[in-house]
Amino acid sequence: MSVRIVVMGPSGSGKSTVGACLADSLGARFIDGDDLHPPENVGKMAAGVPLDDADRQPWLRLVGKTLQAEERVVVACSALRRVYRDLIRDEAPEAFFAELAIGRDVLEERMRLRVDHFMPAALLDSQLQTLESLDADEEGISIDAEADVRTASALIAAAVGQR
Repeated sequence: MSVRIVVMGPSGSGKSTVGACLADSLGARFIDGDDLHPPENVGKMAAGVPLDDADRQPWLRLVGKTLQAEERVVVACSALRRVYRDLIRDEAPEAFFAELAIGRDVLEERMRLRVDHFMPAALLDSQLQTLESLDADEEGISIDAEADVRTASALIAAAVGQR
């Protein structure tokens, strides 16, 4: 059975940490979607400039192509809006989305504590304004990102196993 999962949510939600744990538990490859951004996107974000849809489109298509190219893969990707997830699904129709839902205060604290990450805490509000939670007709699950990493990973794995 192929496994193509996007662990999604705003910066600081734990996408990379949960995604890596999930991939390990499923025997899948883990890819951090941040590593797929072109240098121009990283530069904008590092300078505190939010990405616009034109910046995101090629990156999201690459995320989808990366998912489709693997049989067992977990990608950490913000995928904040439905239209962004649709772009990913255009390339990887089997994609399953795991939304890490978490409050603003916890996100801000996590972002402030991070070292060596290009996304400044100043962009948190723009991410939260952009965020559209999963719709009922989307293949996926929303979980409390304040749960410990193993619990979050197990909940996602169980949801994937039930489809």
